[in-house]
Amino acid sequence: MTQAAAAKASSGSAPPVRTVPAAAIVVSIVLVELSSGITQGFLAPVLRSLTDVLHVTAAGLNWLSIANLMASVAFTPLLSRLGDLHGHRRVLRWNLAVVLLGSLVVGTAGSFRTLLIGQILQGAFAGFFPLLVGILRNRTSEAESRRSIGVMVAALVSGICLGSVASGLVAHYVDTPTAALWVPAAAVSVALLVTWPLLPETTERPGGRLDVRGGVLLCAGLVAVMLGLGQGGLPGWEWTSPRTLACLVGGAAVTAVWVWVELRSPEPMIDVRLFRRRNVAVVALVTTTFSFCMLGLQIASAVFLGTPGEVAGYGMGLSPLEIAFATIPGMASLALAAVAAPRLAARVGDRATLVVGSLLMAAGYALALALHTSLTPYLLSTVVAGVGTGLLQQSTRTLAVESVPPEQTAVGSGINELLINVGGSLGAACVLAVTAAHTAAGSALPAYGAYATTWSVCTGVSLLGALAALLYRRSDRPA
Repeated sequence: MTQAAAAKASSGSAPPVRTVPAAAIVVSIVLVELSSGITQGFLAPVLRSLTDVLHVTAAGLNWLSIANLMASVAFTPLLSRLGDLHGHRRVLRWNLAVVLLGSLVVGTAGSFRTLLIGQILQGAFAGFFPLLVGILRNRTSEAESRRSIGVMVAALVSGICLGSVASGLVAHYVDTPTAALWVPAAAVSVALLVTWPLLPETTERPGGRLDVRGGVLLCAGLVAVMLGLGQGGLPGWEWTSPRTLACLVGGAAVTAVWVWVELRSPEPMIDVRLFRRRNVAVVALVTTTFSFCMLGLQIASAVFLGTPGEVAGYGMGLSPLEIAFATIPGMASLALAAVAAPRLAARVGDRATLVVGSLLMAAGYALALALHTSLTPYLLSTVVAGVGTGLLQQSTRTLAVESVPPEQTAVGSGINELLINVGGSLGAACVLAVTAAHTAAGSALPAYGAYATTWSVCTGVSLLGALAALLYRRSDRPA
């Protein structure tokens, strides 16, 4: 236990807790975030194969990402608030159990519907990060917390690479690609068994109650909006159809009611007054823009790498294992940038770090648009975008925590994770609509225009993130 943690434990009336070696805490957070990354990365290498095995189009595969992200939107505020109220370790254990259940469902999936259900349960991994941050901030200084968040992001990204390679290897050496669907179950099982006795419980809890009404309104509003965006433009879901308008307008109305309720609640699920802080709003905007691009392109990029050029006129024609290795350069640059972000911020400031990260993402997507015809230049574009994403992953997560009072640590981190998922849902919905619009009837693969459009959109969205980052001010921090 660090000196800062010891001072916290002895200063209040909280009951004493057992001393946990720093190494044990580090091992625990790394294992949990590795399992989170593996759960997020294992599908990429086998997506192209699943279009044949599960009889689903490339456009339909985007629903895996949308459903997973919508579930994360529902899980994140609930798990974050429960952690602050009842103990971050206790809630994290149940969180891991839910993700394990989802992973078991995924492993047994013999149909696209079953796979979709498992992905929804797996969306609970969004609670891992805010709950771990709650444990860290309770026991470490600000500088230590910044470094630890960088390590967590690096572990998360490393897990995505590991999951991708592991499922690629399984798909390569096993006859059916669905065998790779067992990869996350193995990873989450190890994380749950090892961290159960190691992770310490938080010593400071603000008390209070769970705002069930606010949680239900928030989930209903956001999920309805995401559903409308995800289905909009598809047959039966035209943008002017009653069901699409009902989801979009109804979801927006419910979300507005949620804001009204939270402003009048003595113990809100999410204190929306926090967004009156200039820096909270800026970090929220930057988080939404980078996640729009990073998560929105996740499935589309994997399908692009696996598409044979002689069949569609674009793509790299890589095997599942080759796709797994092709994702490593971008992910490695992301992980290294996340670890280096605290030092860069110490030298040039948080605002400059946010601006540089957004500009590098924009440059990466612009390079992809220009250099997509051969593998090496295309991978270079993923490295450039990866560096920018890594800087933003660490910076936004750190600033989101530092901009709220200590007793709202998990909620502050949870808001950021929620916005990552909201931004990712918006990005995935945008990519789904673009891909569907460029897919001819009877074809499983879209025309090249789908990728040209999405890369262009992501370049513009990243530039908007850079403009928003210019508004960040260092002085806007809670006492």
